[in-house]
Amino acid sequence: MHMTLQEAETLVQGVFEANGVLAETARSVAHALVHAEAAGQYGHGLRRIPAYIGQARNGKVDGKARPTALRPRPAVLTVDAALGYAYPAFDLAAEKLPGIAREQGIALGLIQRSHHAGVMALTVERFAEQGLVALMFANAPASMAAWGGRKRLFGTNPIAFATPVAGEDPIVIDLALSTVAAGKIMAARQKGESIPEGWAFDAEGRPTTDPNEALKGVMAPSGGAKGAALALMVEILAAGLTGGNFSHEASSFMEEKGTPPSVGQILIVIDPTAGAASAVERIAELAQEMASEEGVRLPGRRGRNARRAAIEKGLDIEDEVVAAIKALA
Repeated sequence: MHMTLQEAETLVQGVFEANGVLAETARSVAHALVHAEAAGQYGHGLRRIPAYIGQARNGKVDGKARPTALRPRPAVLTVDAALGYAYPAFDLAAEKLPGIAREQGIALGLIQRSHHAGVMALTVERFAEQGLVALMFANAPASMAAWGGRKRLFGTNPIAFATPVAGEDPIVIDLALSTVAAGKIMAARQKGESIPEGWAFDAEGRPTTDPNEALKGVMAPSGGAKGAALALMVEILAAGLTGGNFSHEASSFMEEKGTPPSVGQILIVIDPTAGAASAVERIAELAQEMASEEGVRLPGRRGRNARRAAIEKGLDIEDEVVAAIKALA
């Protein structure tokens, strides 16, 4: 089915409101999921809606939660997501952190008692569009073993980064520390497709191309021991510093029942002029040097261009996905 982005957002927002979610929260969640879909990140897009709605119905996520912010120190902002969806908390952080970063040179945002972070590129990009550099770290329910182990201990624990580039679109990096994001395996399961070799292991530690077996087993870390070490780092930053559940303590983002995941996210926002007035111009020189070589693409441009195309031309959404969403109203 073909829809404009506004039509898709209106549909999704209405479904969340019909399930008792606050209107402003429903609007925030709908925007995040539809724009994830528009960016081609289907594992974090509309296919998440049944689980999101099921969790609201079962009290695993509080659809009536309102995030609150405190500033305990000059450069620190804490945002309590209050066991609700993460996106309203990100909206609040995006509203308050830029002013702190410009005042202090750097700002630390701690998102507490949170939920699925979705496509973090969309969050860090908001700061780059205001001339600020941003880093974001998030932990997620355990799906990856420590290096040398077989027990689920770490989540896919994504990292995101965005920087302004003078006269150009921002550079945006968003990656999971597993070989792929868990959402891609979930999407393959929903579509009845196999997954490539090297993505995951089954419960016995054997490589698998079956998404069902992969979701029972563990994800493969990106870069082997290095990826597993970075996952530990993110675990400490995102959960340890926010008081959130560690990945092995958090309930699944995909299952409808259980206790709230209560994971954490951390944002570091930097005013690039604090150290060098010409920083964004120098970054533009580096970007131009990269782009001058045939075959080199700057990170984040593909997703941004996909969203621009979707804004102009709309989205083609599978009929079964639309039907599943409408059935939840």
